[in-house]
Amino acid sequence: MSIVFVPKRLRGKAKINQETIQRLLDENDQLVRCIADYMKKGRAVECVQYQQILQRNIVYLASIADASPDTTPPSANQPSDSSAPSSSSVDKP
Repeated sequence: MSIVFVPKRLRGKAKINQETIQRLLDENDQLVRCIADYMKKGRAVECVQYQQILQRNIVYLASIADASPDTTPPSANQPSDSSAPSSSSVDKP
């Protein structure tokens, strides 16, 4: 059973850490493989329950990502200033 299915009394109290996120990602990997296997066998009806769990997991992970502060270092998203040409090196007409 998916770890996303948490009893109502425990919702909002679960600690979200890297291990929990990794377990969900691993579970999603297994779900995708299972869905693909059933599809290859022509058993699309059986895929529906797994697709619903996968969707729930993805929505849960997205909500975690939306709620968490951006921790990506700026250098990973933008080129460093040292790679840009400086104004002194640009020829002026």
